[in-house]
Amino acid sequence: MKKLLLGNEAVARGLYEAGCRVASSYPGTPSTEITEYAAKYEDIYCEWAPNEKVAMEVACGAAIAGARSFCAMKHVGLNVACDPLFTASYTGVNAGMVIAVADDPGMHSSQNEQDSRHYAVSAKLPMLEPADSEEARAFAKRAFQLSEEYDTPVFLKLCTRIAHSQSIVELGEREEVPAKPYEKNIAKYVMVPGNARPRHPIVEERTQRLTAYAETTDLNREELGTDRTLGIITSSTCYQYAREVFGPQASILKLGLVNPLPREKILAFAAKVDQVLVLEELDPVPGADAAGTGDSGCSGRPGFGLGPRRGPLRSCFFSVQQSGAGATGYLTDHSSRRKICLCWTIRRRENHPMSTDSPVLRCDRGRSPH
Repeated sequence: MKKLLLGNEAVARGLYEAGCRVASSYPGTPSTEITEYAAKYEDIYCEWAPNEKVAMEVACGAAIAGARSFCAMKHVGLNVACDPLFTASYTGVNAGMVIAVADDPGMHSSQNEQDSRHYAVSAKLPMLEPADSEEARAFAKRAFQLSEEYDTPVFLKLCTRIAHSQSIVELGEREEVPAKPYEKNIAKYVMVPGNARPRHPIVEERTQRLTAYAETTDLNREELGTDRTLGIITSSTCYQYAREVFGPQASILKLGLVNPLPREKILAFAAKVDQVLVLEELDPVPGADAAGTGDSGCSGRPGFGLGPRRGPLRSCFFSVQQSGAGATGYLTDHSSRRKICLCWTIRRRENHPMSTDSPVLRCDRGRSPH
C-alpha cells in the first residue's frame, strides 16, 4: 500500500518495519515527530528522556541487551549526547542501534546551523542521508542491518526540508526480529583505558570495511544522463533541487551513505564527465573529501562545493547559464544578483601513478566569470 507521509513519519514507519523495540528520544524540532509517530505502534516502547545523553544511553543499553533500539534528537542535541556517542563507537552494539539526528539549515527553530556530518566523521560512524520520505523509511531499515553487520551505531541524518515535507511511501510489513542473547563482555563494553585501547584498532578496521562497502552499495547511486558536460555529486535535499534545476538529462552521483564516502566511485564518476559540481548545504564535507590530495589522484583546494555556508539551499535562488561553447557554467544567485562559478574543473594529471586517466579536481568556485 502507498501512503503520503512526512519524512519523520516515514522514519517511524521504517522503525516499525525493521522490528525496532525501544525508542528513547529528547524532543527538538525538526526531529520530534519521529518518536511521536513511533509511539503509535504498540510494538515499539517509546519514551521521552530527560535529555539527549540519557536518550542515547537508553538506546545503547537496549541494543547491548539484545533489542533493536533507536534514539532521535536535533543537531544541537547531539552535542549533549557526545559522551555516550563516542564511547558507543568503540564498544559497538549487540542488536542494531540507530541514531536519528535532524539538522536545521536556516535555523527555523534552532540557535545554530551546525552540520552533523562532522560528528559521523569524528566518531567514525556510518551515516545515511535520505532524500525523500520513501528513502527515510527504507534507510531506517537499512540502518539496522548495517548496525548489526558492522557492530556499530548508525546515524540517520535528516534536515528540516526532508523531515517536514511529504512524499509517497510504499508501506511494508513488520519484520519480527528476535532479541539477541546478552553476553557479559567486560572487555568489549566497559571502556576503561585498558579495554578501550584494544578497541580502537577494531574501530579503524570497521571503517575500512565500511569504506569498501560504500564503493559498491546501492545507497550511492550513479545516474548518468545525456548531459555529460557536468556531473553533480550531492545528497538529501540538494539532490531534489539538482533534479529540479538541471532536469532529467543531468548526470548525478547521489550519495545515500555520506560517511564514509566512496572515493573510488567519486573518481570513476568524475572521469565520465567534463566538470564536477559538489552540491551540498552548510559545510563542505563531501566537497572537501572529493577534492582530496595525494594518492587519491585529486588535487586542489579542499572545502569548496556549491551551496550556502549558511541557510538552506533553495532551488528558486538559482538559474542555469551557459559559459563557453556548450559548457554548463555558472549559476546566478538571485538573492544577491551575482554569478557563482559552480564546478570543480576536471583536468588530467600527467604521469600520475594511478594512470593518466585519473582526474584532478581544481576548485574554480572563487573565480568571478567577469
